Amino acid sequence: MLDFSDASTLSRPQTSSSDSVPLDSDQPKVLVIDDHSSSRLTAVALLSVEGYEVLEADSGPAGLKRVTEGNPDLILLDVMMPGMDGFEVCRRLKEDEQTRLIPVVFITALNDKRSRIMGIEVGGDDFLSKPFDRLELSARVKSLVRQKRLNEDLDHAEQVLFSIACAVESRDPNTGDHCERLVAMGKAFGEYIQLSRVDIRNLMWGGYLHDIGKVGIPDAVLLKKGAFTSEEREIMNHHVMIGEKICKPLRTMAGVIPIIRCHHERWDGSGYPEGLAGNAIPYLAQVFQIIDIYDALTSERPYKRAFTQAEALEIMAQETAKGWRNPKLVQQFTEFIKSTQSEEVSTTLHSEPSAIS
Repeated sequence: MLDFSDASTLSRPQTSSSDSVPLDSDQPKVLVIDDHSSSRLTAVALLSVEGYEVLEADSGPAGLKRVTEGNPDLILLDVMMPGMDGFEVCRRLKEDEQTRLIPVVFITALNDKRSRIMGIEVGGDDFLSKPFDRLELSARVKSLVRQKRLNEDLDHAEQVLFSIACAVESRDPNTGDHCERLVAMGKAFGEYIQLSRVDIRNLMWGGYLHDIGKVGIPDAVLLKKGAFTSEEREIMNHHVMIGEKICKPLRTMAGVIPIIRCHHERWDGSGYPEGLAGNAIPYLAQVFQIIDIYDALTSERPYKRAFTQAEALEIMAQETAKGWRNPKLVQQFTEFIKSTQSEEVSTTLHSEPSAIS
C-alpha cells in the first residue's frame, strides 16, 4: 500500500528568493505587441537590461502567432492597433486554454475610464501608460511573471491530482464512467438548487476527486467481489482520510476536501469517518452524497443490476426514512430528476417526426 503520511510534499509551488531575474534559472520571456516600432524598441531596451528575453510583434495577428511559437511569460499589449486591436487580442488569449494563464498588460496612452473597463472585461491583468516609467515597468513585469509561474505550478499540481483520480477509477473497471457522470450531474443539480459558481465548481471537482484516496487501498480489498470482513471494511473506510491528505496541500482544493472526507457521513450520525450528524455534515458533502448514491443505484455493478430511476428514488426515500439522508435535499433531488425526465420526454416528442401523415 502506498504511504501518504507525508502528502504535504506533493506539488507545492517553490519560489526563488533572488531579486535579479524574477524567478528560477529559466530566462523569462516577455512579448511586446505594438505597431509602433519606437515603443517596441523602448520596451526591448528596458526589459533586456533587466534580464528578460524580449519577443516582438507589430500587429494583433502577428502577436497571436508569436504567442504560439514563443510561449511568453507575459505580454505587453498596445491597445490602439489597426485591424485587430489589443482588446480583441486579449480576448482571444484569455479564451484559449493554452494561453489563458499568460498575464496581459495593456500599454496605452489612453487614460479614459472606458478603455480601462474594456480592458478588464476582456481579461487584462494590468495597465501601463506611455511613456514607460522604467521602475514601474520593472516592478509590474517582475510581479506578474512570478504570479504566472506560480499559477502554472498550481495548474500542473491540479492536473496531477486529476490524473491520479483517473488512475484510481481505471483500477476498478466495474465503475465505468462514474466520475464523468458525477461531474455532469453535479453541475446540473448544483444549478437547479442555485448553488454559487464556486460551489458548483467544487461539486464538479468532487466528482473526480471524491475517491482519490482509494489509490492507497490494496487491490485485495478494493477489488474484492464479496462482502468485507470488519478489518477490510476499516481499511476501505480509511480512503477518505487518505484522499484528504493528498489534496490538502493545495489551497484551491479547500472547498473540495469536505466532499472527499465527509461524503460517507449519514444524517443520523451513523456514517464515517467522524459520525457527524445533521447539518454538522458539510452541505456540499450532503449534496454530493445524494448524487453519488443515485449514480451507483442506476449503474450496473457485478453484485447488482442497474435500478430504474423510479426504483433508485424509492430506495433513496427508504434510506431517508431510516434517517440516513437529508430529507429536504432528497426531496429537491427527486424533483430535479423528475423535471429532467419531463424535459427529456418533451424533447423526444418534439424531435421525433409525427406518425400522422
